[in-house]
Amino acid sequence: MKKAAFIIFLVLIVDQVSKIWIKTHLTLGEEIPVIGNWFILHFTENEGMAFGMRFGGSFGKLILSIFRIIAVAGIGWYLIHLIKQGAKTGLIFCISLIFAGALGNIIDSAFYGMAFNESRFHEVASLFPSDGGYGTFLHGKVVDMLYFPLIKGIYPSWIPVWGGSHFIFFRPVFNIADSAITVGVISLILFQRKFFKK
Repeated sequence: MKKAAFIIFLVLIVDQVSKIWIKTHLTLGEEIPVIGNWFILHFTENEGMAFGMRFGGSFGKLILSIFRIIAVAGIGWYLIHLIKQGAKTGLIFCISLIFAGALGNIIDSAFYGMAFNESRFHEVASLFPSDGGYGTFLHGKVVDMLYFPLIKGIYPSWIPVWGGSHFIFFRPVFNIADSAITVGVISLILFQRKFFKK
């Protein structure tokens, strides 16, 4: 239980500190090169679903946030069940990462609209502004900043549809919480036989 709590606490602290720092120090779209052009801090916000997609406006955002909370509650219940059953440490580690990552993004969705004013392309946001936040409970935006455009180039002209157009690998911008979920899920897939022998 202590190990799981430590993992969750560590992921949440690193995730939230990085998001708050980015939001209060960078304007929307601003970049800071970390390792050349391979690793860049690029401030963007996710309106709702993955890759910035929207889901039915304000009402859809509310439904999505409620669904996320229910899903995280389910993951939390499953984690407690695994701990009580004496599950393998690796499995508890994976579920803890997934739980922490999901919870980290829910914090953004639930509270950032009330805690920050709007981030703009020429204006840095403030934490707890005197005139209030940009949104209401469960209507916040998820902060993303990790960008790894490792390879840039042009598709060969003989490739249908995309021939001659520019490409970037790896294009998505994400955050620490997303990373925790990804590592947890991939580890579950890779070690599922070891984790679920029974």
